[in-house]
Amino acid sequence: MKNLEIARMFYEMAYILEMQNVQWKPQAYRHAAKSIEALSEDIEDVAKRWKLREISGVGEKLAEKIEEYIKTGKIKEYARLKASVPKGIEDFMQIPGMGPKKAKALVEKLKISTLKQLEEAAKKHKIQNIEGFGEKTEEDILKGLEMKKKGSERMLLGYALPIANDIISKLKSLKEVHKISMAGSVRRMKETIGDLDILVTSSNHDKVMDFFTKMKDVKNVLAKGTTKSAVVLKNGLQVDVRVLDDRSFGSALNYFTGSKEHNVKLREFAIFRFYIAICPGFFFCAKPILSPILFYDYC
Repeated sequence: MKNLEIARMFYEMAYILEMQNVQWKPQAYRHAAKSIEALSEDIEDVAKRWKLREISGVGEKLAEKIEEYIKTGKIKEYARLKASVPKGIEDFMQIPGMGPKKAKALVEKLKISTLKQLEEAAKKHKIQNIEGFGEKTEEDILKGLEMKKKGSERMLLGYALPIANDIISKLKSLKEVHKISMAGSVRRMKETIGDLDILVTSSNHDKVMDFFTKMKDVKNVLAKGTTKSAVVLKNGLQVDVRVLDDRSFGSALNYFTGSKEHNVKLREFAIFRFYIAICPGFFFCAKPILSPILFYDYC
């Protein structure tokens, strides 16, 4: 799905135009971006039905840009605007709460262009002396930089889930695929997702892996094997696909869905049940040394 890629570009174009003090256009791009990322279907399918202009906020000009990206993988206007942005501003705008005008002011006033330089300037209290900033803004920038470090490799569930469903739908089209399911943090419905894990059962591992690694949204292939392949999509999200035999699907789904802590406890419980099965008296001998949680769960 190109929905999120197009929405992201429209958001960036809005920021750049806003920074250049262009009137009304930023709002138009932002409105269209919100509508596109909220779509429940692939924007390419919408374009094939000639229904792009029915998307809220998408007029003739924006529809042409969407079609341009679908056909060529590029938007010339986006490239032109990106080239006009001074080095550093784009990175600064990734900090939570940092708008385009503030980012531009920091680059111009402090003569800096990297996040490391920005962090150093904030720690040396150079930012609070810039007109329009202040001590509170400087503190917020440091907090924002810390948040970015922690969350730079994670994606919101609302963005990741449609991508997972789209990949699963494509893999399901293969007659060689028997069972398929998402796993990991996206299956647990965590608020943010580090990567996508998808489990597949098939009698033809190579066919599944060839199809997966050659999908049009794949940017880089990190690894390709008969049981596991990993790729990075054009939107930066890593996706891992594991191909299993049918008899392994249930246990694998349980293992790859559970967190590390869950799997440790499950393994402890399984070992305990094993010893109970071969030696019923083990339960009474082991009571004093059982962890409270494991003892409570068993009872």
